[in-house]
This record gives sequence, C-alpha cells and structure tokens, in this order.
Amino acid sequence: MRRLHLRCTFAAALLAMLAAGLAHADDVGPETAKRLLSEGRIKPLSEILDAVKRQAPGEMIEVELELDDAGYVYELKLLRPDGKVQEVEADAASGNILKIEDDD
Repeated sequence: MRRLHLRCTFAAALLAMLAAGLAHADDVGPETAKRLLSEGRIKPLSEILDAVKRQAPGEMIEVELELDDAGYVYELKLLRPDGKVQEVEADAASGNILKIEDDD
C-alpha cells in the first residue's frame, strides 16, 4: 500500500512539473533579442517603457523578453510609488499593453 502511495505521489509530482514546463514561455536571450530588433520583429524596450509609463507609473525593477503562444512579449515588473509591485505584459511587436496586474 505504501509503495502504491509513493508511486502515485511521484506520478502526480511529475505531471505537475510537465504541465508547468508546458505552460511556461521561453526566455529570449540577448543575441536573439538583438536579431529580432534589427529585423524589425520587435520594438525597442525604450518604446515599450514609454507606453508602460503612460498606463502604469513606477520604476522598472525587472524585464524579460519571452516567446509564448501569442508571440514575443515583454514582461516587466514595476515598483509603484505606493511600494507595491506590479506586473505588466506588452506585445513586443506592436507595443500594445496586454496585461497590468498586481504581483502577489
């Protein structure tokens, strides 16, 4: 009985890790980002930051460029003036803000 429980626990943990891996976007490295920028496939981060500042004031504390099912996305974390952290996602090709939410 104990072996069955351990196997089930292991199987559940493995499935959870696989699901998390499938749901996670792929980080884009600096060389790929430079190439995408030079090809005009993504906007410069400075343009994205200007758009973000208009809708979500704060100091940028982290930024990532990721490839997900919808395309390339800038994912930013901002420190708002009230001290809370906010996550902003912007379409890297168009610069449109996709999501603004508090980071828990």
